[in-house]
Amino acid sequence: MAIVGNNGVVRVSTSSSAITWTTPGTSAPTGGTAVGEIRSYSIESTADTIETSVMSNDSRTYVKGMSTWSGNADVLFDGTQFNLINPNASASTVGSSPIYLVVYPEGEAGSTDKLIGGSVIITGFTINASYDGLIEASISFQGNGPLYYQTNA
Repeated sequence: MAIVGNNGVVRVSTSSSAITWTTPGTSAPTGGTAVGEIRSYSIESTADTIETSVMSNDSRTYVKGMSTWSGNADVLFDGTQFNLINPNASASTVGSSPIYLVVYPEGEAGSTDKLIGGSVIITGFTINASYDGLIEASISFQGNGPLYYQTNA
């Protein structure tokens, strides 16, 4: 079943205790601040492979190596939340202390809504403006630890 993307919610916090992750599948993380004016976001998860091939085989073989994840979000600039998403604010800087990010692709209203997230380090922050448009900001981030997938229980 296709899911409409316009209900998505992104929550962030500079405190690990503000977004409390539970055992995946038991209950949703709580807390954090919803980032208003989200236009789009993406999260990519990848894993390295390590070759285990030997000379006696005709085909290559592999085992899973390290995993990583990263992403970005595009938002309409909101001056009231500037310090929340601005990595140059006193609470955080590009590449420094992790913040905690949770994405609710379907919104937060339902008891079976999916959520994705974890600890991230902000790796980039860009503000874009044109004479005939709105001020927008782009934030890129690198996962710092595991990427959690769970259902809002």
